[in-house]
Amino acid sequence: MQAVELAFEVFGEQYGGSPLLILHGFFASSRNWRSIARQLAAERPVYVLDMRNHGVSPHAEHMDYPAMAADIALFMETQDLAKAHLLGHSMGGKIAMWFALHYPARVDKLMVADIAPVSYVHSFDNTVNALKDLPLQALGNRKQAEEWLEAAIPDLNYRQFLLQNLLLENGVYRWRVNLDFFHRNAHHIVAFPEPVAIASYPEPVLFLSGEHSAYIQTDAVYRLFPNASINEIPGAGHWLHVDAPELFCRRVGDWLGR
Repeated sequence: MQAVELAFEVFGEQYGGSPLLILHGFFASSRNWRSIARQLAAERPVYVLDMRNHGVSPHAEHMDYPAMAADIALFMETQDLAKAHLLGHSMGGKIAMWFALHYPARVDKLMVADIAPVSYVHSFDNTVNALKDLPLQALGNRKQAEEWLEAAIPDLNYRQFLLQNLLLENGVYRWRVNLDFFHRNAHHIVAFPEPVAIASYPEPVLFLSGEHSAYIQTDAVYRLFPNASINEIPGAGHWLHVDAPELFCRRVGDWLGR
């Protein structure tokens, strides 16, 4: 398994102390977390990473949690970070959990946003196939792309989020992400493999859940993270950092300040 060197943005470089790494979800990138990162960088350096196959990080045919955790380990070595706080959302939360279970000495404080260490039953096939079917050569503007996807992806916010991966170059649209790689690896993203390093992570962990989301499964959380604290964000769904950014940052900041 070959680790890749991840692209990243950094905020609050002037501060000392343990840095915070923010790990985004599937189809997202560091750009989705800039506003949150700026707020959390008031007292510490904050690194927002592009996971492999996302943003401007290198593409790699294989994409599962052991591989992406190895990318984090390489990033920390490259940046000379002995330890770091980890904040991960959705896929990024699973990366953070896997990293903590296999590199526990490298983790300071761990925060997981609206995901549990379980294998879910949902599929990304509809999303990936809809994006692959988009007639890129025929598109005149992004509005046309949004309308074309409406039948397969009715949620406007989700369509707009996905279309952040659509780039216009020399008058022609193309995908920033490799949709074939996403299609072949989506089953790894919804899964969570059984850890092989330690049976459970004994340190306190903050799990943030959206009130209107059903991703957190408490039994699974406490099995691997027995000292977890599960904290609900009122009025929020799965995208809790978008639905309630101020409260989200306050809860994260309070945890970091413990």
